[in-house]
Amino acid sequence: MILKRTPGEKTFMMFNMLFVSAAALACILPFVNTIAVSLSSNYYADGGMVTFWPRGFTVRSYEYLLGMAPFWNSFGISLKRVGLGIVFNMFLTVITAYPLSKMRDKFPSRRLYIWFFFISMIFTGGLIPNYMLIQDLGLMNTIWSLILPSTVPIGNIILLLNFFRQIPGELEDAALIDGAGHFRTLFRIFVPCSLPALATLTLFCTVGHWNAWFDGLIYMNRMENYPLQSYLRTVIVDVTIMMTTNPNYDALKELSDRTIKNAQIIIATIPVLMVYPLLQKYFITGLTLGSVKG
Repeated sequence: MILKRTPGEKTFMMFNMLFVSAAALACILPFVNTIAVSLSSNYYADGGMVTFWPRGFTVRSYEYLLGMAPFWNSFGISLKRVGLGIVFNMFLTVITAYPLSKMRDKFPSRRLYIWFFFISMIFTGGLIPNYMLIQDLGLMNTIWSLILPSTVPIGNIILLLNFFRQIPGELEDAALIDGAGHFRTLFRIFVPCSLPALATLTLFCTVGHWNAWFDGLIYMNRMENYPLQSYLRTVIVDVTIMMTTNPNYDALKELSDRTIKNAQIIIATIPVLMVYPLLQKYFITGLTLGSVKG
């Protein structure tokens, strides 16, 4: 049976559609402008005459980027950071969320650990103590200084433990009766049943590691060790760095720093744009199912 909407409901739906459409355009149009500028000639780009369509179409900025060794070096560092970061983040998130998802009769100290993680999520040691710790551990200018400080994401643990609590306890009881230990129960039952939540958290970790730039500036003393976002931030603030790292003056005569910067931004977004469609079908499911119980 098809229910007829009241005039108020129709007005509300129309308002929602207009609001969502405006929000979508606000997110998409800057990205379209970035693409257009990266594909435009320096005359139109520097003159601010490019909106949402390239003018004086050229791919010279992308050709110039192919010869920028520092850009591709930082790109590789970010890929390595994302790969290692996801492995550490997801493994520690899973093995931490599993015991915290138990009731107090099975894990009497659960509340103590919950408060421990909750307080550490709200209060941190601060920038200077973190820097001194990384320095004392000898991790400066290494990939581990970008990975280890964010190894245990508390927010992800809370989402996953809530998801684990929705898995029927009879499955765990049956596994324990059959002789399975906790690790086998976790990786044979809980993990396969939690793929939507795990996919969502993997996406969170991927985007978080890929977009991080501040820690690269703090813990890296040499530019060749910068991850991609730290390198882009440095280049965008000081364009002379880009010119000195790849002094192709013949090409720079025909290019603009605006077109090169925008081309670098577009290339930097490609990995996330490739990952998101693969995990998007799990995204909403993982968030809704993992946020019901406390």
